[in-house]
Amino acid sequence: MSWEQNMSTNPTIDHCRAPNPVTYQTLFWLIIAEFVLGLPLNLSVLYIFVFRFKFWKNKSIFLFNIVVADFLLVACLPAKAYHYHYGQRRSPNKVLCKTMLFMLFLNRGASIAFLITLSLDRYFNVVHLGRRNFVKVLKKSPQVSIVIWLLLLPLTIPMMVQTFECCNSHGRQIETLLHDVTDTFREIVYFSQIVIPFVILVYCTVRIVHRLQRKTVGDKTKLRRAVFVVMSVVVVFSICFLPSTVARAVLLSVRLKKEWEHAEDVVVQVYDSLMVLSYIDCLLDPLVYCFCNSGFKDAYVSAFCPAFLRNRLLTTDFGLGTTTITTTTATNTITTTPEMREVCLPILAK
Repeated sequence: MSWEQNMSTNPTIDHCRAPNPVTYQTLFWLIIAEFVLGLPLNLSVLYIFVFRFKFWKNKSIFLFNIVVADFLLVACLPAKAYHYHYGQRRSPNKVLCKTMLFMLFLNRGASIAFLITLSLDRYFNVVHLGRRNFVKVLKKSPQVSIVIWLLLLPLTIPMMVQTFECCNSHGRQIETLLHDVTDTFREIVYFSQIVIPFVILVYCTVRIVHRLQRKTVGDKTKLRRAVFVVMSVVVVFSICFLPSTVARAVLLSVRLKKEWEHAEDVVVQVYDSLMVLSYIDCLLDPLVYCFCNSGFKDAYVSAFCPAFLRNRLLTTDFGLGTTTITTTTATNTITTTPEMREVCLPILAK
């Protein structure tokens, strides 16, 4: 008997049917809202990066790749909303289901990978200023971005072996050795893509904040703003990705405990809701670009903001401008560098 047939005859197996239509109708409207807001926002950001900001001249190739990943994620949202509207957690069509999984996990992986690369670049520029920065060398080459995308492709294979979120997670079907190994490897990849980058992100952020507090002590207002922006990346990452990861762990625990089957429908709804929450990352990233990169902010405001706001926004300093701050202490003079002023660049939650 095939796994599709087994799925239809065994009532203990989740076959992608929405356990509560009301919950998934609500999620349907939330996804529609994310798409309606995210599509024009990301299209406008792509336009600015290509035609106004000229990312290849401003050494923003990695940043541009995050924009591309966000846009591709937004493009997937209508299909997900469609299935939620009709009471399905995933498409019953095997090809479409796997295509959606491929797109969602590839784009999320790309966002996180380029985010961590930028974070490491800012870390070396600020914490190890003056030392050789291998990331800075790599980010100047477009070929490196292509290599990162290609390296992410094998990580999507375990996600597409079977539609794991609906049909064949641990504990809800008779496990063969192949299924057991595949499921285990799939979950390792799933959690590693979030946990390892989060640890790296926290470490880089803590070291950067500590360095700024130790070196830049003159203008407390600018310091507070810079520290707030640097720490916000961890907050955004935590809001977008950690809740769904924790919910995934809980869902696996419930499915492994046969006596907890009655709780599975509730946990599934929580997990899917938090996954929808993670998609707001594509809305938060463009806002971060405007606040973190003065060149991008100026280009975006000049292109899209009405005249009565344009001058005010262009002259507003969010604590991340290009003014050099020099602080004289009893022992030495400390001048912030462009790298330290642009430390906010890794604040992107993908």
